[in-house]
Amino acid sequence: MPEALPRPTDAELEILTVLWSRGPATVREIHETIAKRKPTQYTTVLKLLQIMAGKGLVKRDAEQRAHVYEASNSREATQKQLAGDLLHRAFSGSAALLVQGALASHKASKAELADIRRLLDDYERGKK
Repeated sequence: MPEALPRPTDAELEILTVLWSRGPATVREIHETIAKRKPTQYTTVLKLLQIMAGKGLVKRDAEQRAHVYEASNSREATQKQLAGDLLHRAFSGSAALLVQGALASHKASKAELADIRRLLDDYERGKK
């Protein structure tokens, strides 16, 4: 089983979110997307991408004049990794406490609650 990638920082997660939304992109394209939401320097985005490439969080295609970056893992794989990390670090491995904490911190809509019930039903059926 391949070793899990390191947990991304908040700034790295912001870059990954851009890459998951738009697909492979240059530093300039990533910077422009982030700069629409908050002030940020091009060189900061470049440095973060270089660090992320070193960690294995992104892949860099250096074939073109402007390097193109893409996320190494899917959004779903990264979310699963982050949830598992949070489960063990903050909730002593208790999925029930994690769900209780999530529901206590955020008023779930009826649709979200129905989705949660459906996920639990599917999980339970898959376990038997």
